[in-house]
Amino acid sequence: PLRANQVSRRCDPASLRFQTTSELRDLDTVLGQPRAVEALSFGIGIEQDGYNLFVLGPRATGRHTVVRRFLEGQAKKKSPPDDWAYVNNFETAHKPIALRLPHGRAVTLRQDMKRLIEELLIAIPAAFQTDEYKTRHEAIQEEFKERQEASFGAIQEEARKRGLALVRTPMGLALAPAKGNEVMPPEEFNKLPQLARKKYETDIEELQARLQAAVQQLPDWERERRRRIRELDKQITSMAYSQLIGRLRDNYSGLEPALKYIAAVERDIGDHVDLFLAGDAALAEAPAPMPQMPPTTAGGPAMGPSPASRQAAALRRYAVNVMVGDGIGRGAPVITEESPSYANLIGRVEHQSEMGALLTDFTLIKPGALHHANGGYLIVDAVRLLQQPYAWEALKRVLRGNSIKIESPGEMLSLVSTVSLEPEPIPLDVKIVLIGERQIYYLLCQNDPDFDSLFKVAVDFDENMDRSGGVMQFARLIAMVARRHDLRPLNKGAVAQVIDRATRMAGDVKKLSLQIGRIGDLLKEADYWARQGGRMTITAADVQTALDAQVRRVDRVANRMRE
Repeated sequence: PLRANQVSRRCDPASLRFQTTSELRDLDTVLGQPRAVEALSFGIGIEQDGYNLFVLGPRATGRHTVVRRFLEGQAKKKSPPDDWAYVNNFETAHKPIALRLPHGRAVTLRQDMKRLIEELLIAIPAAFQTDEYKTRHEAIQEEFKERQEASFGAIQEEARKRGLALVRTPMGLALAPAKGNEVMPPEEFNKLPQLARKKYETDIEELQARLQAAVQQLPDWERERRRRIRELDKQITSMAYSQLIGRLRDNYSGLEPALKYIAAVERDIGDHVDLFLAGDAALAEAPAPMPQMPPTTAGGPAMGPSPASRQAAALRRYAVNVMVGDGIGRGAPVITEESPSYANLIGRVEHQSEMGALLTDFTLIKPGALHHANGGYLIVDAVRLLQQPYAWEALKRVLRGNSIKIESPGEMLSLVSTVSLEPEPIPLDVKIVLIGERQIYYLLCQNDPDFDSLFKVAVDFDENMDRSGGVMQFARLIAMVARRHDLRPLNKGAVAQVIDRATRMAGDVKKLSLQIGRIGDLLKEADYWARQGGRMTITAADVQTALDAQVRRVDRVANRMRE
């Protein structure tokens, strides 16, 4: 037989060496979780593939708080990770290039490129307004004009000597017998002697062949003229931006990825100088964003964008899309993803609607939680992750490949065939921490063959701790929870009452429950009743009132059964 004092243990308030919890310091250790702390230290410290963590245990045991505190302490010891940005691939536009830069330099590069384009929009048009450019441009135009006039002038002079006229018809240039300065009428030509007509026909045939050869030269001359004008434009443009590009190159001396990108920008500016002149013809030839669906004609024709907006869209090819790196971080990042959907984890490619079509480019690539946590730690709730379509498989794929590849689920499953962006994968260096209940952990171990190889560290949180020798430590825990939620201090009678309740929750007179969430709820409700009574401290009576109110709110069915 058990006596009553064996199944109900009371804490004597006189045994507590304080008057209120305001006298107690916060805990500087994790209470009652030696096994979990040891596993956390091991999992965070080991730098090997597959040693990600799964934190298992009941809810409300302070798992998230403890894990985040440990991760933040470890993160402070590490250097901030490198920055990542996507830039335009000028050779293959649908495959943006991932640019890796030292911490803080990605934002600087974005600002420098924006400043460069703003300066070029002033410098390049000004260079094309100089007398030197106008003189050289007119010289090229005049040279080809004289070449054409000389070629056709010689034919025209020969035709005049032979009594022929060079006339323009709807079908092009042609030769015809002449009478004075006019074309000979057909009826008059037919009255000529046969020898004269034969002479005219022979001369026309001969000169027509020479005329045809001259006309066939025109496209070659035009291509040569355009080539020389492009070369002139490149020379003038190079003079306009060489100093600006050189200054930008000096700012990134020693950073090979940035220098390689700047060199590609320099070449592309030389090839697309017309983009800086804001002409409609130039913008019509500008590379456009990638269409994702054909334009619709519903509702009638849409007005096109203005030349200024078209120029801004065309010049977006020189932007820098910073994925990771704000330049203000200290240590490694610690990220908690509350909504671990596929896009929120991996990232996504957004689209813009323009004139009924969906358009996209590399500037619309958005980062996910894995990008933000790269080089640090990512905390994810296991149940929320498993509830999101494709998110669990995507996370495993990323961990197996140690890289982040952004693609839509439709493309991944071959459900759509629309041409889209294929951003270059970004190398991944992150420690994943999943937090869930024990049942989720064991189900994954049993049913997912990849789980054991990717999450090799189990951090098992206990729901109870030994009561013997831990009462004062538990009192400090109560004081810390009260301060964290900005509650009134508890006197020692109230603390004793909460300790007894923790033993009741544990279901063992030798244990104390570590369900910190439920204990925190009890303290909040006791604080409410203390405020209602106008007291500055929480008393044992307030704790008991809170406990009675908890029972009262849910005892309708029990009362009805007893009735």
